[in-house]
Amino acid sequence: MKLDRRTFLTAAAGSTAGLRVGTCNAADHETEGAGMHAGCLVDTTLCIGCRECEYACNRANSLSQPNRPFDDRTVLRQERRPTTDAFTVVNEYPGSPSPVQSDRPTTTVKVQCMHCLEPSCVSACIVGALTKTDDGAVVYNPDICIGCRYCIISCPFEIPAYEFDRPVLPRVRKCEFCFGREGVVGANPACAAACPTEAIVFGTRAELLELARSRIEQHPDRYVNHIYGENEVGGTSWMYLVGRPPEELGLTPMPQVAPAETTEAIQHGIFRFGAAPIALYGLLGGLMWRSHRKERIASEEAGDEGGAA
Repeated sequence: MKLDRRTFLTAAAGSTAGLRVGTCNAADHETEGAGMHAGCLVDTTLCIGCRECEYACNRANSLSQPNRPFDDRTVLRQERRPTTDAFTVVNEYPGSPSPVQSDRPTTTVKVQCMHCLEPSCVSACIVGALTKTDDGAVVYNPDICIGCRYCIISCPFEIPAYEFDRPVLPRVRKCEFCFGREGVVGANPACAAACPTEAIVFGTRAELLELARSRIEQHPDRYVNHIYGENEVGGTSWMYLVGRPPEELGLTPMPQVAPAETTEAIQHGIFRFGAAPIALYGLLGGLMWRSHRKERIASEEAGDEGGAA
């Protein structure tokens, strides 16, 4: 193994980046006061699959037009995920939205970034390109992104998309909660404002939880007694009311503890007192010394052979 100065410095930079990860605590952005964070409540029993939210999101974010128009409901037949040109999508699942809606054969569900209270993507980003704002939105700065895509791997909801087809300065793309130039979430995100049935309600997280509990209490025959996003992965700013088990609607069961809490605890343990970087520097130094020693011995042997000839 030939270890030159450039290789050594590259590895050293990697260890420094690792130390940066260890100090980027998702809890710094944290759940204290999360009740006042902006949020949205999606009532799947009210969603009619009109895709007006998709259209509004497309316009608000100046995204490319899809190959099929937004009034084409046949796209709902295949489960989709958000992409670089579609920050929100609607999926359709067989079966009525709730036991009291037997007249409807399918249930439609909106999908977008959940804007977690303790976002794994923020914790994983080694340069701080993803941050959580004071009002709860998880936003992205393409100017400092290095394209490592750790955010994509770390997201438990598989939301961030990467512009693989853009050779120059590709970006990570996702919903940013209509975060405006003023540095705050819009008075009403485009998707919520466009919803004709008010299946999407915008407000503070505390208000939305109160509304969701009220609906469950008033209509126990319509709703499952569970607010998806209240506790999943430590809580999210987007939450769902469902009339069927969430897993039947693409809402994956999640632990209540945020993944960032576990990973950061491990990182802090590894990098405490700089032990890992020091060990890595020692290892690299040893490898470099060994490599140079082999080269010196080989050079001396070659010199001896030349003199003997």
